Amino acid sequence: MSVSSDAAHSDAKYYEVARTASMAERILIQARDRIYRDFLAHTQPQSESTIADIGISDVVSAGANVLERNYPYQQQITACAISDAPDFRSAFPLVKFQRIRPNEALPFASASFDIATSNAVLEHVGSHENQIFFVRELCRIARKVFISVPNRYFPIEHHTAIPIIHYNDRTFRLGCTAMGKQDWAQESNLILMTRKKLWRLVAGINRSAAVGYTGFVGGPLSSNLYLAIH
Repeated sequence: MSVSSDAAHSDAKYYEVARTASMAERILIQARDRIYRDFLAHTQPQSESTIADIGISDVVSAGANVLERNYPYQQQITACAISDAPDFRSAFPLVKFQRIRPNEALPFASASFDIATSNAVLEHVGSHENQIFFVRELCRIARKVFISVPNRYFPIEHHTAIPIIHYNDRTFRLGCTAMGKQDWAQESNLILMTRKKLWRLVAGINRSAAVGYTGFVGGPLSSNLYLAIH
């Protein structure tokens, strides 16, 4: 799987914005619960369905790992991370775990799973080329794919809590510099995602695809986007 080397650090940094019991965490939980409902609607898993969750968080909180927190058949999930994720494994002992390596193919045979999913990972893989590889790897290992990402045009940028100025690359870089958050202005750490960018990732994939809004839904200002592939 293609993941930048800095991605291992972005997870904890992200949850610095959505601290436990904060208003930001409550908003995050509500948005991710809606993402979970859309995941169910688009993939329609059955009790026997096998699911690969690519890029879980080792931050254990009410806002992280929405699939594992909510799905009733945890034993059917194989969770993947680029670290050993000891806190995650302790919190979800029924979930199978597989460590994966940055910038390498996923260690599964083709069509190993019924469903592959990934939440808030695609924007951290380092480049457009890596994103294409990431999407194709999920398509290779599963019949159905559901990917969700933050929407660039949500008024508050998810990783920095910077309002509005992230709509433009230059002002976002300036804002990150002013707030001491320069890491988020680097593409190797964060690619701000739009519907158009998601559509570009499925060009050449001979499968049915849909791109839409999820999370807090408000048209172009929705908090999140999804890419569903069948």
